Amino acid sequence: MEIKKYTLLFTAAAAASCTGQKAPERTAPNVIIILADDLGYGDLSPYGALNVPTPNIERLAGEGTRFTNAYATASVSTPSRYSLLTGHYAWRRPDTDIAVGDAGMIIRPEQYTMADLFKNSGYTTGAFGKWHLGLGDKGGQQDWNAPLPLALGDIGFDYSYIMAATGDRVPCVFIENGKVVNYDPDSPIEVSYNAPFQGEPLGKDHPELLYNLKSSHGHDMAIVNGIGRIGYMKGGGRALWKDENIADSLTTRALQFIRENKDRPFFLYLATNDIHVPRFPHERFRGVSGMGLRGDAIAQFDWTVGAVMDQLKSLGLEDNTLLIVTSDNGPVLDDGYQDDAAALLNGHDPSGRLRGNKYTVYEAGARVPVIVRWPGHVPAGGESHALVSHIDLFASFREMLGATMPKGAAPDSKNYLDAWLGQDGEGREHVITQANNRTLSVRTRQWKYIEPSDGPSAYSWAPEIYLGYENKPQLYLLTSDPAEKYNLAAERPEVCDSLASILELISNGNN
Repeated sequence: MEIKKYTLLFTAAAAASCTGQKAPERTAPNVIIILADDLGYGDLSPYGALNVPTPNIERLAGEGTRFTNAYATASVSTPSRYSLLTGHYAWRRPDTDIAVGDAGMIIRPEQYTMADLFKNSGYTTGAFGKWHLGLGDKGGQQDWNAPLPLALGDIGFDYSYIMAATGDRVPCVFIENGKVVNYDPDSPIEVSYNAPFQGEPLGKDHPELLYNLKSSHGHDMAIVNGIGRIGYMKGGGRALWKDENIADSLTTRALQFIRENKDRPFFLYLATNDIHVPRFPHERFRGVSGMGLRGDAIAQFDWTVGAVMDQLKSLGLEDNTLLIVTSDNGPVLDDGYQDDAAALLNGHDPSGRLRGNKYTVYEAGARVPVIVRWPGHVPAGGESHALVSHIDLFASFREMLGATMPKGAAPDSKNYLDAWLGQDGEGREHVITQANNRTLSVRTRQWKYIEPSDGPSAYSWAPEIYLGYENKPQLYLLTSDPAEKYNLAAERPEVCDSLASILELISNGNN
């Protein structure tokens, strides 16, 4: 297979250096991960979406391979991103749930990250966009008016231009290499998740100041750019972002990173914000979907993908770049703002006929779109039904690079490089995913088992989302019941017991 030849290239180069022979040219592929936020399995036209124009992602699918059984590790953001970048299941740690905006660094400097892997293999590494994995040493104690003592440079990234948390959480400023971008000394920044600042208007008290988006539930604390947020904030001045320009800011800097590193291998982690609330795309995307702000935000995401693809082509890098487009978890409609996402679907199904949403135990919570392109190595126009998980990208990249890692690094990640490159149509025997309350599921190529849970059936702020937490086991035969309608746990106890045993073994660290 192609990848076998590629891996041997590194081996041959090493052998040649020992014998004095001329080594073959080493052309390490650039690697780009574009990670969407809250993009559902059914939100893109290559996955059946009808209403949202995503021509660039269609082009990507035509030049690469589309995966139908690919999974994030969690149905919410922070644990999903943590696991992808560390190769370590987030549920093994107690501090990896949805992070507040002033959380301390969740990934610690002593952990070996995906960025470390590439950096130690001679790559320049960059991170752009939504971070949501904490900054600084301790939560709630950051001084946003000075360089942060702990940031992405401490976990393997040579350059970073990020949002501290999410678009709906303060602080609403970009952080470049640990410093606030466009810092305004005349408007020092204060952030709190405990108490409001005297004299600062709140969304719940002053809805008339929410001139860009009104809140539907929560998201009514600090007001930035006419939009209510989670958490309290004071100051910021010219450093405050404008939501309609976020995609342009992130994409522009990611493209600059590509240009600056065109002559050496680079790893680019681009985590877009578009589809996560508050959805407020640039004016040039308004109305293109006929589905309101959420649909227009998907079109904006498609533009970012196209801009990256065009940049690679213009620089002659597309044949030597492994590009992965995926999402951190499944979709959600009303997630805190009155943007009519549900009312304007017009037949669109963000979950792609799967059951569930973001937060839930069901398939649409963690089964995500994945498209991989690497010309000459990944089949063009391909479709893979291989069972793959974000958790394995780490070890698969290690295999591709022929790299070594410290003992204990990426302990839950396994090498499935052939599957990720469309060369192996089976992939994993099972994947593990977690829901928002840490309920675990194990999915094989046929079955899906969900462990019992005492969680609520729905959240008070989102009663329309059935979370799927039940105090009894759930078992679904996905090959005939992809919508998880029929719980077969009582009828097939032997299958339940087998999958529960797998989950127990993995939970105890036996991978």
